[in-house]
Amino acid sequence: MILRSLGLRNFRLHKQTNLEFSENLNYIIGGNGQGKTTILEAIYYLCTTKSLNQCLDAEVVNFNETFFEVTGQFRDLADNRTGIYYNTDNNKKSIFIDDKQIYRASAVIGKFPVVTLIQSDHAITQGAPAERRKFVDSIISQASETYLNFLLDYNKILRQRSALLSKIKETNDKSLYGQLEAWTITLVKTGSELVRHRMKFVKSFNEYVAEAYQKIMEDFEVPFINYSFLGEMDENLIEDRFNEELMNLQSDELLRSKNLVGPHRDDFCFSVNGYELRKYGSQGQHKTFQIALRFGQFFYMKDTLGRTPIFLMDDVFGELDTYRANKISLYLKEIGQAFITMTDFSKLENINVSRNDFVLTVKNGGVISAEK
Repeated sequence: MILRSLGLRNFRLHKQTNLEFSENLNYIIGGNGQGKTTILEAIYYLCTTKSLNQCLDAEVVNFNETFFEVTGQFRDLADNRTGIYYNTDNNKKSIFIDDKQIYRASAVIGKFPVVTLIQSDHAITQGAPAERRKFVDSIISQASETYLNFLLDYNKILRQRSALLSKIKETNDKSLYGQLEAWTITLVKTGSELVRHRMKFVKSFNEYVAEAYQKIMEDFEVPFINYSFLGEMDENLIEDRFNEELMNLQSDELLRSKNLVGPHRDDFCFSVNGYELRKYGSQGQHKTFQIALRFGQFFYMKDTLGRTPIFLMDDVFGELDTYRANKISLYLKEIGQAFITMTDFSKLENINVSRNDFVLTVKNGGVISAEK
């Protein structure tokens, strides 16, 4: 898949910016706060309908304006014109594909697959379990509509069951226990499907991460991702173990009005050479693991979907030593189209820019030069 063009109106600093891209690497150069990352954010909006930095839609609108608009043209088996329009007056976001309005944001997920390698990725390896769950869920959801639907249903079940637990605690109404049992059955059924998908994913994904890590570090280190649900088990026993743990914690759930068991509380353990990354990993190992995760994601999605994702890379080279920067720049040649922001022109000397690549310079929300 190729993003051929991008248009921004009143999108952060960009009042009116129109761009056409190379099918290879697109380097976006500019100082901090000049609008280079905004271009990546606009691309991410088209692919997911959401902000790259998890901002509210209203926060993206240019100062003194009441709306933003992002448009783009993707080329895959067919050309698709896409657009997102947001108005602050009614706080409404409209999504269009080929001039047809899309009313469910979930219908866009996976249609234009995207991979991001950004500064906040440090939270994946160093942050809370929720960050690792979000990372895994984002990959599988783009690769599997079935998983996305299970995930959306599961989150609704969690909200309904949590509200019911709160009501039981407040009222002590014994007649509500029948409803709780019904929601529990649904929780176990849907949650178990998520667990099975995650088990299958991690088993396959480990190979992609190992290959990506080897490209960056050669054979110096071996990465691994471990995932288990309530301990190691056969997938046929998931429901039984799920129900058992729910029975054990039933009184605690009622006391705390909280769902205490399920895949929404899972974690994924990252290790290098058998040592847990969070406890023993150096900063360099964390950064390398984060990069390997994203390259692994790219090739996993490419193979699974049979389509090439959009690859977004935000100011990563500034944090790397020359050795890793050179290795990653060579690896990028295997990606196809990618969008890479940088603050420093001098870094281009170390990353193998080719004649087919596109270099554009951004300043104060405008493009001041573009070279192919």
